[in-house]
Amino acid sequence: MLFNTHRMLDGLSTKIGRSARGLGCSHSAVSRHCLGRYVQKTLDLKLAELKKNPTCRVFILADAKDADMAFGISSTGQTPEGSPRSLGEYRDQMRQIISQALVDIVLMSASTSEILTIQERLFESSAVTPAVRANDTTDVHIVRGARYAEAPSQPFATATLDHIQAGKSPCTEDERGMGANLGLYSVTFNNDPDRDLKVLETYKAFRLEAEKKHFSHFLEVFHPNVPASVHGIAPEKIPYFVNDHIVRLLAGVPAAERPRFLKIPYAGPKALEELCTYDPSLVVGVLGGSAGTAHDAFNLIYQAKRYGARVALFGRKINAAEHQLSFVQYLRLVADDQILPAEAVKAYHGALQALGIPARRGLEQDLELTTSFTNYGSS
Repeated sequence: MLFNTHRMLDGLSTKIGRSARGLGCSHSAVSRHCLGRYVQKTLDLKLAELKKNPTCRVFILADAKDADMAFGISSTGQTPEGSPRSLGEYRDQMRQIISQALVDIVLMSASTSEILTIQERLFESSAVTPAVRANDTTDVHIVRGARYAEAPSQPFATATLDHIQAGKSPCTEDERGMGANLGLYSVTFNNDPDRDLKVLETYKAFRLEAEKKHFSHFLEVFHPNVPASVHGIAPEKIPYFVNDHIVRLLAGVPAAERPRFLKIPYAGPKALEELCTYDPSLVVGVLGGSAGTAHDAFNLIYQAKRYGARVALFGRKINAAEHQLSFVQYLRLVADDQILPAEAVKAYHGALQALGIPARRGLEQDLELTTSFTNYGSS
């Protein structure tokens, strides 16, 4: 399909500028509100807006670049030319995403955050919030030759809160402000009373420590990662198994310990809408899952927002993009209701054409909807 690439890109640039002028319905250069040297974080502004008005149209985007805590060597992905990307190149992509400032959160491993947050101070003058994967349960250990992803998830955390916040342990209260103060905490329930109780006990201990150390978190809840023959839940009931676990768990958690938002698999409109309607004070987010097509990514945001989600975290979908900055640009436009998913796919291909970057898929193939996602090991 042929179209005037430059005219389209000019028009979309105008839309981005327009969407940056007001937080009421979009990502915003309100991120540049400064109090002395401090730049307000768009995450904080949007969560505050959602607390006042849970139905407002603001949308939080995160680039999940924490895959080195899961996939090992392959976590960094490939360059547009198809060669393996080094860890240094992976971090360079993060630096560019931070500078672009269209996402609200960059999620990293503790070792990467030590470099970008503590040593380079990249977030100090940025509206983007740094976050770190605070635990790495065994179902996210996706290493070559292993079967951990299919074995019942077990709680584990490589990183400590002291190291996430200050880069060392022990540390003073003042030193805690040097690093990230937001973490992803992940749980997987497998319909096994003993194992699921251990998951709950470990999360409780984390919350108590986090409250003492003034560390905030968001909660990721996966679908069961063991085979159906093990967990015994009918496929159509799994989203509701997860919903009930979430609301039952959070019923016992006071405001001081509650996650700032949730991250769950998108399992269709009915289950998502049920959770969002049950407690409008819960800010519900969806995870991006496997790479898929460009239409998969853009449509996921569109559908999730339509049925109540106000957060999306994309890792492999951004990392696999031919040009990550352009891909994030169109994610943001879809998230801010400025463009429809299919239009975004065409515009993204136009941006690649303008940049002289070959697309991995033809336009028609990239317009297909292909993926579903329920656990971290899904391919």
